[in-house]
Amino acid sequence: MSVQRVALESVVFGDPKSLVLIGGPCVIESEASALRHAEKISAIAREFKIPYVFKASYDKANRSSGKSFRGPGLEKGLKILARVKKEYALPLLSDIHSETEVGPASEVLDILQIPAFLCRQTDLILRAAKTGRVVNVKKGQFLAPWDAKNIVEKLEAAGCRKILITERGVSFGYNNLVSDFRSIPMMRSFGYPVVYDATHSVQLPGGRGESSGGMAEFIPTLARCAVVAGADALFMEIHEKPEEALSDGPNALHLEKLRDLLEVLIELKKVMIQEKVSV
Repeated sequence: MSVQRVALESVVFGDPKSLVLIGGPCVIESEASALRHAEKISAIAREFKIPYVFKASYDKANRSSGKSFRGPGLEKGLKILARVKKEYALPLLSDIHSETEVGPASEVLDILQIPAFLCRQTDLILRAAKTGRVVNVKKGQFLAPWDAKNIVEKLEAAGCRKILITERGVSFGYNNLVSDFRSIPMMRSFGYPVVYDATHSVQLPGGRGESSGGMAEFIPTLARCAVVAGADALFMEIHEKPEEALSDGPNALHLEKLRDLLEVLIELKKVMIQEKVSV
């Protein structure tokens, strides 16, 4: 099933021979942390010749508790991300939460991400669509995959053709998510690349009362399934010390495990390419 390619210079989503990595710490914890993660992750990505987009949120507006760390905020956060881009020549992705954020965010970010809980916020989606930037919408955990077509049609109606849709699991009772991998080919049928969020999909939302839990040990399993199901890119929150992370540590991939996981995923991608050729 072919999809429209979405290009960011050397990073191309939708290339059947390529698997894109979107990754980084959940939230910007400090400038030093952001730069350190960008340097280490990009080095591993270059080692495997895998296209890489750096991700970190300048604000985590959706937190279980009002006491939770949210990040440096829009202005300071964008300055930090701009430095990451300048020093490591990396495309950037971060979440936007309101129409007022779209303008300044689009001046720095290459990909504007609409968080899952805001995926039906029409005005926010339309405003992002008109920037000319790539727009990645995370399918809400309350939506069926076929419902995501409405999101695509909103973006197209505003003139946007640089569209990514991300699968991040669906609510499965209280404090739990489950991934239906049929959603990947279903959403690819809308004509655009599909990203699989392998770390939020193992989250246990609100599972710790004032914070979310997670089952990070299943990240490799779900990531492998997503590649076989045809995902064009993998989104992973990656942290050098998940146990000390200020946001989503329980569902983050330990940086030390990234190299081994990418090695397996790339081999799986090669097998899938061969299977398509033989068919």
